[in-house]
Amino acid sequence: MALARSLLAGEPGAFDRFVETYRPKIFQYTYLMCGHREDAEEVAQETLLRVFEKLDQLREPERMKAWVFRIARNACFMKRRKSTFAPTHELSLDELMPTFRGDGEERKLEIADWSSLPDDQAIRSQLQRLLRKTIQELPDIYRAVILLRDMEELSTQETAEVLDITEDTVKTRLHRARLAVRKKLDHYLRGGNGEPQ
Repeated sequence: MALARSLLAGEPGAFDRFVETYRPKIFQYTYLMCGHREDAEEVAQETLLRVFEKLDQLREPERMKAWVFRIARNACFMKRRKSTFAPTHELSLDELMPTFRGDGEERKLEIADWSSLPDDQAIRSQLQRLLRKTIQELPDIYRAVILLRDMEELSTQETAEVLDITEDTVKTRLHRARLAVRKKLDHYLRGGNGEPQ
């Protein structure tokens, strides 16, 4: 909030501090949303420019993070409209729930024990790559929610404002996104083929 107030007051160096703080966050968000480094760079630059141009429209300094990510989201949409993308679709909860064996018995949803992994930098690095890939493969509506809530740590209310949806919709999409990510990572941790399915 202090940074937002410094920006609004026009303090020297405030915008440089803002760029230093927010540019990596905006780039990570736009990279995972756009899927291409070049597009993400362009969208991140566009976002920073728009923040600078529209700074006088920031009415609530304490909500600056949500405001910035709303601008980033809109910049992503504008960039994506220029390209052809697959239509978004809803994940079915049925895809993520336990399945039934041939005898009608339900198989319980088992989650691998991630805590037993050795504390090894190579494994952590590979898991981070797999997590990033898994998030990138989510449909846009789920990817946006998980990025804002779990990676940028916006509140449910702030995420709803950024995405222009209800808080209940945020909760539903976040739940489905987390289940999808967990299912794909669980496959890897149980000795799958090394890539999320």
